[in-house]
Amino acid sequence: MTTPSRPDTADAGSGRPDPGLDAIMSERRHLINLAYRLLGSLSEAEDAVQETYARWYAMSRRQRETIEVPGAWLTTVASRVCLNLLGSARARRETYVGEWVPEPLPGHTEWISGRTGGAALDPAERVTLDESINLAFLVVLEAMTPAERVAFILHDVFCHPFTDIADILGRTPAACRQLASSARRRVRAARPSTTPATARSADVIRDFKQAWEAKDITALVGLLDPDATATGDGGGLATTFLHPIHGDEQIAHAWAEIARRKPGNMTFLERTVNGQPGLVAEQDGAIVTVFAFDITDDRIKHIWVVRNPEKLRHWATG
Repeated sequence: MTTPSRPDTADAGSGRPDPGLDAIMSERRHLINLAYRLLGSLSEAEDAVQETYARWYAMSRRQRETIEVPGAWLTTVASRVCLNLLGSARARRETYVGEWVPEPLPGHTEWISGRTGGAALDPAERVTLDESINLAFLVVLEAMTPAERVAFILHDVFCHPFTDIADILGRTPAACRQLASSARRRVRAARPSTTPATARSADVIRDFKQAWEAKDITALVGLLDPDATATGDGGGLATTFLHPIHGDEQIAHAWAEIARRKPGNMTFLERTVNGQPGLVAEQDGAIVTVFAFDITDDRIKHIWVVRNPEKLRHWATG
């Protein structure tokens, strides 16, 4: 993880420390939370935040002192950086080997913490921070245009007013409201009819793990939605299936085959993935695969398998 450099911790030529340094650096967690939700990649989020701090310190101290609310300035710049990255990311993902899945995060509560501000929202237009870290939610965001994604995340997740979002996107507040509304419809259409409690989801995942290790195809089928889908992401750097697998029986047979080919030094473990119960494959002390799940009506609707080692840098055993 790259730590923002501090090239101007003292006023040039005066030797006086920058009194606002601690306040500026304290914004970093909020900016990372925002950028990860906008980009779906923690690595790219770190780069975006680094660029944001670089622009802050590229200004003279006199210029910085004219900014009344530094946190708002940093949020605006970080959002613009992410908006530009989202545009280029779409082009890069067209040449990505296989399917692209958002970067999964280990179960550290720091990544679901954040800060909200601005006007209160109608509960129907509110997405909680823990919900917005869910991998299923991030996958829905990938179908949005960059402008929709920025408007929706800033407004519905971080409660920024449309007047501020308009300044970031270079559009009118009314246009930004329409962008967020369009994005909200996508999210509602993708939401399951019922979302099981975390404890119940953990039970389903545990039963799936046991059936998987036992190569029990009948039990696996019973835990999968008939229209379930499994998507693998190896990025051309790790072996996985290039195209999604559809249907409960097809997935059950594929997972039984994975169990049959499992190396003797590989272990499947229960872990929290993006705030939800999931599984990982550990081999020689390193996590080599992360499995995230979307569960509807006590059946597994989606499985995401991330094997790209570049997306597993933040995972560690224990």
